[in-house]
Amino acid sequence: MKRFAMLAYGVLCYAIFFATFLYAIGFIGNLIVPKSIDSVPTVSLGTALFINTLLLVVFAVQHSVMARPWFKRAWTKIVPDAAERSTYVLFSSLALILLFALWQPMGGVIWAVQSQAASIAFYLAYGFGWLLVLVSTFAIDHFDLFGLRQTWRYARGVDYEPPVFKQPILYRIVRHPLYVGWLFVMWATPTMTIAHLFFAVVTTLYILVAIQFEEHDLKSAHPEYEEYKRSVPMLIPAIGRLFRKPAAQAAS
Repeated sequence: MKRFAMLAYGVLCYAIFFATFLYAIGFIGNLIVPKSIDSVPTVSLGTALFINTLLLVVFAVQHSVMARPWFKRAWTKIVPDAAERSTYVLFSSLALILLFALWQPMGGVIWAVQSQAASIAFYLAYGFGWLLVLVSTFAIDHFDLFGLRQTWRYARGVDYEPPVFKQPILYRIVRHPLYVGWLFVMWATPTMTIAHLFFAVVTTLYILVAIQFEEHDLKSAHPEYEEYKRSVPMLIPAIGRLFRKPAAQAAS
């Protein structure tokens, strides 16, 4: 019964993540959802900036702190090891849901393309960003990243084995293709408002800081990562490396 409950918990956390992921596509792209990043403003610009800053800080702190090894060691004294990643995914989803619910649009247009072809190009770039985010997770281990692998193995009575250090094709040309995808998502819009620009700038800064923490942890866990870091660019893809044999294996 306990094993089934753990698996059910993992599936529930994943389902909440996936629903949040789909809503985020509409929220950032102003597509279909009832409230988006550029809905009609209801508060003053100063109030909106204050609220939105707090929401982004909440997400950034939760997302970064809960991912650190020292926090995981303390956290798994409270939650089972098999549920640690699913719980992290759940809290990340809840932080995003809070952001979606309380986000305050700000109005004001920074740029707005008039050409239909240019508008289509921006939306294609936006869609490419989301596709790259998703493909990047599968290029390493999507189900481990979102906690399902851990709960599935626990339900089967199989000991958990962390993913091995490897270099799938995307990771041969850039160390963080997932973050490259997020940058496309944040910046590819035919109409850039004050709210969208604020969101894009803050999340870009967060990505640049988060990479430093993440790579520090990767170097501690995988000695091979130092050589990989020297040979593969961080965010600007080196397409030519696709035709070379990888000298090291990228972290998963």
